[in-house]
Amino acid sequence: MTKPYTEVIGDPIAQSKSPSIHGFWLGKLGIDADYRAAHVRPEALADYIAARRADPLWRGCNVTMPHKQAVMPHLDQIHSPADTIGAVNTILPLGDGTLAGTNTDAAGFLEPLRVTLADTHYYRMARILGTGGAARAIIAALADKGFTLVVAGRDPAKARALLDELAPKGEHHAIDLAHFADPTDFAFDDREGCCDLVINASSLGMQGQPPLPFDWSHAPPGSIAYDIVTAPRDTAFLQAARAKGLPAIDGLSMLIGQAAAAFEKFFGQPAPRQHDAELRELLR
Repeated sequence: MTKPYTEVIGDPIAQSKSPSIHGFWLGKLGIDADYRAAHVRPEALADYIAARRADPLWRGCNVTMPHKQAVMPHLDQIHSPADTIGAVNTILPLGDGTLAGTNTDAAGFLEPLRVTLADTHYYRMARILGTGGAARAIIAALADKGFTLVVAGRDPAKARALLDELAPKGEHHAIDLAHFADPTDFAFDDREGCCDLVINASSLGMQGQPPLPFDWSHAPPGSIAYDIVTAPRDTAFLQAARAKGLPAIDGLSMLIGQAAAAFEKFFGQPAPRQHDAELRELLR
């Protein structure tokens, strides 16, 4: 290989859309560089990092599961907000073999909510379904934006531990995911002036995974549904939300947003976001 390159690492990695996204932007900008996928098993992670330190053509990498936390001890610096989130999704070479880890997941998650969060609300609440790696960035991001959080997981103790670590201020709640599976007749109060989010931050509902057990009677009127799953793009979770007349945000929104933040760090130019509609068609 004779030209600069970046990549995404994970185990597995074949499902990643990152090479298509970054490759699309590189082509639009005429940048002579590659972006590829590298299958790195956990036992090979240290050797991968050591090899890339010595490669002058390597411009960094994105990190996906299961390496977002495991890679941190192998790096020289952990930059904000990765230090707060406790997970790295982007690694950058700083020169002289020094590697820094950062995280663009929180910025990517918040991007499609920017207009909503620019408004003033007298109360903000988010129901976050899932306690995995993606949930870490979402919890940290929304706590910083003044949300009261309800984190639901199959292990409520893990949900509580995440809240204690990432959002120690505020009266947040950890509950069993099964709480949302059955219908409720709870009478929500007047939600005018409130901002309510319901977020699937888990892999449930993804192709090959069990469905997400969420009954939309648990969502206050006017809630925004947000699913980070990208395959399928239009999940049963989002379809049910729209059937209730609720606005819905799909997983490509976060994926493209976090990729754009990483792209600028890798290549020193903003991603050409004016082509987002074309990119979404490519990713169908």
